[in-house]
Amino acid sequence: MATLTHHESVTAEHLEVTPGTRKNFMLIIAAGVVLLIVGIIMSMMGIGAAHHEGAAAAHGAAHGAAEHHGSAPWLKRLIVSLWHSNVFFTGVAAIGTVFVAIQYVAYAGWSVLIKRVAEALSAWLIPGLVIMVVVFGISYFTHDIFHWTTPGIMDPKSENYDAIIAGKSGFLNLPFYIARMVIFLGLWAFFTKKLRDLSLAEDLNGGTEYFHKSINVSALFLVIFAVSSPIAAWDWVMSIDTHWFSTMFGWYIFASWWVSGLAAITLCTIILKQAGYLRWVKEGHLHDLGKFMFGFSIFWTYVWFSQFMLIWYANLPEESVYFNQRLGGFDGQYTWLFFFNLIINFVFPFLVLMTRDAKRQMIMLKIVTIAILVGHWFDFYLAIMPGTMQANNGFIIEIGVALVFLGAFLTLMTNRLAQASLIPVHHPFLDESVHHTT
Repeated sequence: MATLTHHESVTAEHLEVTPGTRKNFMLIIAAGVVLLIVGIIMSMMGIGAAHHEGAAAAHGAAHGAAEHHGSAPWLKRLIVSLWHSNVFFTGVAAIGTVFVAIQYVAYAGWSVLIKRVAEALSAWLIPGLVIMVVVFGISYFTHDIFHWTTPGIMDPKSENYDAIIAGKSGFLNLPFYIARMVIFLGLWAFFTKKLRDLSLAEDLNGGTEYFHKSINVSALFLVIFAVSSPIAAWDWVMSIDTHWFSTMFGWYIFASWWVSGLAAITLCTIILKQAGYLRWVKEGHLHDLGKFMFGFSIFWTYVWFSQFMLIWYANLPEESVYFNQRLGGFDGQYTWLFFFNLIINFVFPFLVLMTRDAKRQMIMLKIVTIAILVGHWFDFYLAIMPGTMQANNGFIIEIGVALVFLGAFLTLMTNRLAQASLIPVHHPFLDESVHHTT
């Protein structure tokens, strides 16, 4: 049962980000830059381009995908990769705030000791907003990501006119699209800052006033996020395949973000624990995080299967085109990734985390969290690349961009962790978290 007094021996813990740690983050960024340069050089030299471009031309009409257009292949891959990684990392950052908000409205006590880890994830939201606006602005003029931005595509007098896309012009137009992007991410960042400020004020002043205010803020944020996140999924990912739609897609993207965020929280908690911090985090906390990852990996698979099965069973061309591109289309460029996606995001975490002991062992959780994060980055790759790059896809540029994002994300996250105590010492449910067992 929760208590309003914290454990008398629990004291503040402050993270010290050592020069060695900062150097490691810079090395990750540097490795990403090197891969990016190598990938760009390979793309400019046309390595593998003849086969890929031929495949794209052969399959473009059959699958409703536009043939190569816009920027040079290397530049197009770079722009698409920036969008892909930013959508993934921004979603993970938002999940940090979602996790904190859920704990507040549920009056959960077990998670208090890991609360600051979840708070730190959201440090990427503002950079994510800036990058998203800039990359979309570039792609709007190059038409490298969204087919609906093609000039004249909604004009009946244009040779590029597409009646289906024109029918969506009330939703897919520049002012409304940008407004949704800025408002959604702005609201997520605003509520993140509000919850963070209340949390830090509670550290300074104690009492239950900030806790009750946080509950109210969290409840409002969760309602807003529940409405805005599926629309964001339609905007940022589904509108790439402009003709195609799925009523389950918002849930699908949220499930991928959510389980990735859980994995990030778990992995960061373990790393801090192994570094000598979070000494009051015990096996019970790790067990609960493991159960979350286990359960929501199954939930992601449930949404994935429900969407796939209904489209496969109905076999309507305007619906099945999405999976035809990813399962056998473009000379099978994405077929292996289609099945790999299921193995790494469902089969592997399901089998590894089945037992109670596996959920309580840091090494097993560490392996699974890394697999989930890598797997769901590839999940977004599979959602974005066929509709943008068709068969002209690759991995060197894309992984290079991802490493640059990862290094920058870790830098911002650890900076936020170091700004306050890792233990919210005046949280009214701290004692419950300290004594939590599973």
